[in-house]
Amino acid sequence: MKHNFGAGPCILPQEVFKQAAQAVLEWDQTGLSILEVSHRTPEYEEVVAETERLVRTLLNVPAGYSVVFLQGGASLQFSMVPVNLLGDGQKAAYLDTGVWANKAIKEAKLFGEVAVVGSSKEQNYTFIPKDYDIPKDAVYFHCTSNNTIYGTELHAFPKSPIPMVCDMSSDIFSRQVNVADFDLIYAGAQKNMGPAGVTLVIVKDEILGKIDRKIPSMLDYKIHIEGQSMYNTPPVFSIYVSMLNLKWLKAKGGVPVIEQENLAKARALYAEIDRNPLFKGTCAVEDRSNMNICFVMENPELEKEFLKFAEDRGIVGIKGHRSVGGFRASMYNALPISSVHVLVDIMQEFAEKHA
Repeated sequence: MKHNFGAGPCILPQEVFKQAAQAVLEWDQTGLSILEVSHRTPEYEEVVAETERLVRTLLNVPAGYSVVFLQGGASLQFSMVPVNLLGDGQKAAYLDTGVWANKAIKEAKLFGEVAVVGSSKEQNYTFIPKDYDIPKDAVYFHCTSNNTIYGTELHAFPKSPIPMVCDMSSDIFSRQVNVADFDLIYAGAQKNMGPAGVTLVIVKDEILGKIDRKIPSMLDYKIHIEGQSMYNTPPVFSIYVSMLNLKWLKAKGGVPVIEQENLAKARALYAEIDRNPLFKGTCAVEDRSNMNICFVMENPELEKEFLKFAEDRGIVGIKGHRSVGGFRASMYNALPISSVHVLVDIMQEFAEKHA
C-alpha cells in the first residue's frame, strides 16, 4: 500500500477515483466518455451548476458573490487579480510569505504600484510576518493563506480596511473560513478540491468593473461570470471530478468535520517531529502549516537514507522542495490519519536503528 504525502497533484478518495474512472469509460449511461461529452449539453451544464452549489454550501458563500471555474491555475490569477482590480496610478498591498506570494507580487508590478507590507523572505520564509500595516490608500490587500514550500499558514487573517484578496490554493476546504471577510478568493483545485486543470474563483460582485483599463476577454472576471464558467470550453473532466470530491466532503459532514481530522493529523506528526531526536521542524511553531509539514534531520547526512527507508515502506512524496531540502509531508483532505500513523512509526523505527 502507498501512502501519498505528495505536495503537487492531490490525493483523492478511492471512491472518487472509482467513479471518475467509470465516467471515463461511460458517463451517466450516456454511451459517451466524460472526456468526449459536449460541455453544452444540459447534463453537463448541471455538473457545473452542481459543483457551484457544493462550493457555496461547503464554504457558506454569502449572497453577492459569484463562483466561477477557470483555467490557468493560481498562477494566472497572479495576473488576473491586478488586471481586474488595479487601475493606472493605483496601489495594491501584498504580504510576502513564500514563493507563490512573491510570484504574485512580481505579476502585480506589471500593472501598478505594489506595496509589500511585510516579508519573511530574508529569513527563508520560516514565519508569517505579524507587525505590519495595510495602507488605506491601496485598492486591495493580497495574502496567501498557506505556503506549500516552506510549511507556514495564516491561522488568523488580518482585519483589512481595504478589499482583501487571498490565494487559498493549498488549504481551501481544509478549514473553516468566513468568505464574507474576503472580496476575492482564488484556488488551484489540485490540493483539496480536485485534479489539476481547474481554478476556483469566488469574487464579490461589487468590486468588479471599477477600472478604465480594457481587459482581454479571457482575463475579464465579468465575462466568465456572465458565461457561467463556460465562456470558452471549460476543463470538463477536472470540474466533474471536483464535483465528485466535493460530494464526498459534504457526505463526511463538510468542512467542520474535515478540519478536525486535519488538525488531528497535523498534531500527530508535529508531536513526533518534536519528540524524535533525529528530526526537527523548520518553521516558527505558531505559524506551522496543517497542510504541508516541513522538517529536516539533525544530521543532514542521514536524509537520503531516511528517504529510501520511508519509500521502501510505502511512503510517497515526502522529499522537500528543492529550494528547502529535507522533507515535506502534505496532508490534504483525502489522506487518512492511518497514513500519518505509518509515517510516525517509520520515523520511530529509523530513530531506534540509529540510537
